[in-house]
Amino acid sequence: MRKLKFIDLFAGLGGFHYALSDLGHKCVFASELNVELREIYKINHGIYCNGDINSISVKQIPAHDIICAGFPCQPFSKAGKQNGLDDETNGNFFDKIMEIANYHKPEYIFLENVPNLKGHDKGNTWDYISKELSKKYELADKVMSPHTFGVPQHRSRIYIVCRRKSKGGLSGFSFPEGNYKGELSIHSIIDKKPKEFNSIKPITQRHLDVWQEFLNNIKPEEVPRFPIWAMEFGADYPFEGIAPALLKRNELVKYRGRFGIKISGTSQNETIDCLPSYSQGINQKEFPHWKKYYIRANREFYSKNKKWLDKWIPKIIDFENSHQKFEWNCGNNIELIISDKIVQFRPSGIRVKMPNFSPALVLTTTQIPIFPWLGRYMTTREAAKLQCMDHLKEMPSTNSKAFRAFGNAVNVCVVKAIAQKLLIHD
Repeated sequence: MRKLKFIDLFAGLGGFHYALSDLGHKCVFASELNVELREIYKINHGIYCNGDINSISVKQIPAHDIICAGFPCQPFSKAGKQNGLDDETNGNFFDKIMEIANYHKPEYIFLENVPNLKGHDKGNTWDYISKELSKKYELADKVMSPHTFGVPQHRSRIYIVCRRKSKGGLSGFSFPEGNYKGELSIHSIIDKKPKEFNSIKPITQRHLDVWQEFLNNIKPEEVPRFPIWAMEFGADYPFEGIAPALLKRNELVKYRGRFGIKISGTSQNETIDCLPSYSQGINQKEFPHWKKYYIRANREFYSKNKKWLDKWIPKIIDFENSHQKFEWNCGNNIELIISDKIVQFRPSGIRVKMPNFSPALVLTTTQIPIFPWLGRYMTTREAAKLQCMDHLKEMPSTNSKAFRAFGNAVNVCVVKAIAQKLLIHD
């Protein structure tokens, strides 16, 4: 394999750097907006990391063979505002990549982003990106996840590879299959004696215990396949037609709201406050089909299990809204025990999944995976293993900064597998 020069844009913790340098290629320029990550990059990789790429003239960037860029995904992510290329902060970074490519004419461009990139703005964003790249490059893309390479993390990302048409394009290239057949287990990355970790707070453990009581009352084949919205237990407010928050006060007070409590109030706002939080919005005339289905399914579940649910509801009624929702993502006929599964506290509810692989690392510390059998959260070192960054010497100074960086990082194992097949031309 040739020894090529690459630049690492939006470098973060240097996932591209690790992957390509392991294959013998040399980084000649790096750029990262975050000041602390720039210092960490220098410590870990031994190369100065520049600041905002938009403030750097393309003439100042050294000649190179490969542009690597996990350009900011927030403008395209389903979890964000999805402003895309119009995003005031991050939307113009793709144009900067093209400005660099048009000036330096590197042989390869290697990009990573969220899968929603292709569907954003009804495909218009992808049309623009692919047309710009295709002027001088042949491109290919594929959504891939580390778990298909034996890494216990499910993290789908789109990888885009390009080679200049004048160099022969992508003739002979195909993405690695990623067809790992072995059994995955989160236990393979867990540190038995971590130096630092965050324990589960007593109130968090209490919430898990209450939901375990819920599971103790049903059989594995009876566990709902829909998200449990406990606030619907006992409710009978209308939801099939006009959204309930748009009904008049004197109409709403005829019904029961969250947890079957009689709707009351002397004003419209007071009556709306009696509804579950997800039913209080006034921006939609009618609920979408999926929300109607969840409400209907939860009310039916309550009707069938009213006898024991009425005794259980008082234990959950004071939980914060997101903790009154529960998702069992462990499949069929699995023993209904939380303590040996992976738990995530998400805005959509408490999610429980099998301990075969971790959910994708995200930018917020409120969603760090929990290992209940250890009574603690995942550590930053364990997160590093999930991104194939075991060799990091230096990490961000706080837990929240570290998980944010890992949530933004490219996965080294996936990038390296792709690069091994891409960068083989003589």
